[in-house]
Amino acid sequence: MTLIHRLLIAAIFGWLCIASYNRVCADVGLPYIFGDNMVLQQQQELKVWGWTDPGDTVKVTIADNTADTSADENGRWSVMLPALGATSEPIEFIVTGSHNEIRFNNVVVGEVWLCSGQSNMAWTVARSNDADKEAKAADFPLIRHIAIPRRHSMAPESNFDANWETCSSETVPEFTACGYFMAKKLHMELDVPIGLINSSWGGTRVEPWITPAGFANVSALSNIHQQLTAKTPGSVPFKESLATYLRKHAQWTNRAKESLATNSQLDPPPEYPSRISPYTSHQDPAMLYNGMIHPFVGYPIRGAIWYQGESNHQETKRYTFKKEALINGWREKWNRDFPFYFVQIAPFQYGNDDPTILPQFWEAQQAVLEIPKTGMVVTNDIATVKDIHPPNKQDVGLRLANLALKNDYGKSDIVAYSPRFASMEKLDDGALKISFVHTGGGLKTRDNQPPTHFEVTGKGSGGFHAATAEIASDCVVLRCDKVPAPTGFRFAWHKTAQPNLCGGTGLPVGAFRGGKVPSFLDSVSGSDKFSLVYELDLANISQDVVYDIDNSASVAEFDQIAWHVQLQSQLHGTQNVFVTADAFTKDIHHIAVPSFASGAFFRKNISGVSVQSDTRGIQNGPISTARIEFWPNNYGPGNSGKVPSASGEKYDFDDSPGEPKLGYGSMQIHDVGRKTTLFAINNFRAGSNADVGIGNSDTEHPDWTFSKSSNRYSKKILRVYVRKK
Repeated sequence: MTLIHRLLIAAIFGWLCIASYNRVCADVGLPYIFGDNMVLQQQQELKVWGWTDPGDTVKVTIADNTADTSADENGRWSVMLPALGATSEPIEFIVTGSHNEIRFNNVVVGEVWLCSGQSNMAWTVARSNDADKEAKAADFPLIRHIAIPRRHSMAPESNFDANWETCSSETVPEFTACGYFMAKKLHMELDVPIGLINSSWGGTRVEPWITPAGFANVSALSNIHQQLTAKTPGSVPFKESLATYLRKHAQWTNRAKESLATNSQLDPPPEYPSRISPYTSHQDPAMLYNGMIHPFVGYPIRGAIWYQGESNHQETKRYTFKKEALINGWREKWNRDFPFYFVQIAPFQYGNDDPTILPQFWEAQQAVLEIPKTGMVVTNDIATVKDIHPPNKQDVGLRLANLALKNDYGKSDIVAYSPRFASMEKLDDGALKISFVHTGGGLKTRDNQPPTHFEVTGKGSGGFHAATAEIASDCVVLRCDKVPAPTGFRFAWHKTAQPNLCGGTGLPVGAFRGGKVPSFLDSVSGSDKFSLVYELDLANISQDVVYDIDNSASVAEFDQIAWHVQLQSQLHGTQNVFVTADAFTKDIHHIAVPSFASGAFFRKNISGVSVQSDTRGIQNGPISTARIEFWPNNYGPGNSGKVPSASGEKYDFDDSPGEPKLGYGSMQIHDVGRKTTLFAINNFRAGSNADVGIGNSDTEHPDWTFSKSSNRYSKKILRVYVRKK
C-alpha cells in the first residue's frame, strides 16, 4: 500500500470519527455540556444523555448512584439519577458503554444558572470596570463557566464544541461579566459551587431565542408562529406549499420538453415559494434557540438570567408578549418553572428616535413581572448614555444575585427589588401623592437633592410639565404651577433620563407612569376652537357613507378644517392624530370621506397644515409641505403629479387616480417633506378589510394601500371638525 493510500484511509477514518460527535466509531459519547470541571445542579434529579450504537448498554455512575439503560434504534440513550447535595469536593462521574468508559474529572455539585441575551450579557469581565483588579482577585476555583459557541440553525441541534473552565485570574477575563459578578456573590453567600452556562450573542433580537412552541402559545404572536410552521419540513403548510410547487414545476417541465421539441418560446420555471424557504439569519425566529439552547435542554439548572432588549427597543407591548413566549417556552422545555431574572436596559441616546419610545419599552419590560417567578434589575443609575454597554457590571451582577438570594435561597431580609409605584392620591391643594412599595425603609435621592424627572398633566395643560417633587417617607408629593389640577404623572419618561430617586438601600426607581392622562383632544392645543361636523365609526365604512354624527346642516362658512383619527389595537394601544389645515373648499360635504356621492376630488398641496399626534413616526407641529389625496376612484402608484421624491412604483404621497370613478377610494393626507402619511382611510367599500392607519404603514406601501388593516383595530373613529367664521 502506498503512502498516499495510507494517508487517504487515515483521513477517511478521521472524518468518520469526527462525524460521530464525541464518540469514536461505536464508543459511547455525550454532548459537551457534560465535561471536566462541570457543575451539576444540586437538589434536582440529574438527567444524563448521549449516543452509542443501537442496543448498546450504558451505565452512568454519579457519586454513589448508578443507572443503566440501552440505546434506542437511533443510538440515543438517557438516564435519570437521584438528586445530590452540594459538594465542593470532586465527585465520581463515570459513563460506561459496551466498548469504552468515560471519566469526567473535577466535577462538583452546586448551583447552575443559564446566562443569555445580547451584548450586555456577552460583555466580559475584561471589558468591565476595574478589569485588572477583578482578574487578580478571581481566585474562585468553585465558580465554573462554559461559553456556548455562536451558532444558528433551522433545526434543533444536539451538540456544540466547548468546555467548562474553572475561575482563575487567567480565565475570568472572558467570563460573562453579569454572570460572574452574580456568581461571586452567590458563592460567597451560599458557600457552594456556582456554574454559569453562557449562551449569548451580541446584537441579537429576542425572537431567535424563542422556542417554536413559545410562539404558538401566545396568540399575539400567531403570525410569527405561522411563518415558522410554514418553513418547517413535515408541517401541513410546508407540505401543501411544496406539493403545489411540485405540481406547477411538473407542468412547466412538460412545457419545457415540448419547447425543446418544437423550438417554441418558454417562460422561466416557477419560483420556489419564499413562504417555505428556510430562515438563514441568526436574527430569525427560533434560530438561536435551535443552535445555542436546545443542545443542553434537560441539563438541570436553578434558573436563568437575561440581559437583552436593545435590538427590540422600538417595540412596546409586543415585546412583553415575546418575553412571555421566551420564558414559558424555555420553562416548558425544561419541564420546570425555574426563576427568570432580567435586566432593564439602560438609558441611551438612540439616534433620533422619539425620546418617549424607550420609556414605553421599559414599561413593556416591567410588565413581564406579571409572569410568576420573575424579577427585574433597574440600571438607570449606572448608565452611560453615550455607551450602550454600561461598564459597571458589578452592580448588575450583585442585583441579580440579590434577587436569587431573596427568592430562591431563603434570604428573605434582603431588599432586592427597586421601589415600585403602588398608588396615587389627589391632595386637597391639587398636589399628587405617589406611594411606593419595596422602598427599603423609605425613599431618598442619591445626591440629597429633590427628586428629578417627574412630570404631571391635566385637562387643558397641553401635555406634560415638569413637577417639583418632595419625599415623604414612602411617598413623593408632586406640584406644578402650570398644572393646578393634575390628573396624571410620569417619571423618567425620556430615553436618556437618569433620575436620582432611589430606595433606602440605594436601588434606583425605574421609569413608570400613572393616574389619568386627559383625552387626546384635551391635550391638543387649540382644539376647543373647532366644532364637530362628522363622526364615523370606521368599522361601518362602505361606499355609501352614513355618518354616526352629521352636523353639516348647521355649518355655513368655515376657514379651517381638522381631522381626528383615533385607533385602538392590542399591540399598539391607543393611537391618535389631529391634523388642521386651511380650508381648501367651501363645500362642507367635501371635507370628510370622499365617497362618489359626495363629489369630493382633491389631489393637491394644502396650506396651513399642523399636526399633533401620539403615534411614533409622526413629527408634531407645522408642516411646510402637505398634500391631500381625496377621491373615490381607483388609483395607481404612478407619480403623474411629478412631486419631488415621490415614488412611481410604490403607493405613497402622489398616486394617479384612474377608472372607475366609483372604485377603491383614497382619503389621505401626507407630510411630503418627511415622506410621512399622516393618516389614510382607503378602499371604503371593503368594510372590515379597508385600509386604515396613522403614520407610515410597515408594508411595502407607506400609504396603507392594500394593507387590509382595518380589522387590526378594536376601535377606529374618524372625526371631522371646522373652525367657523
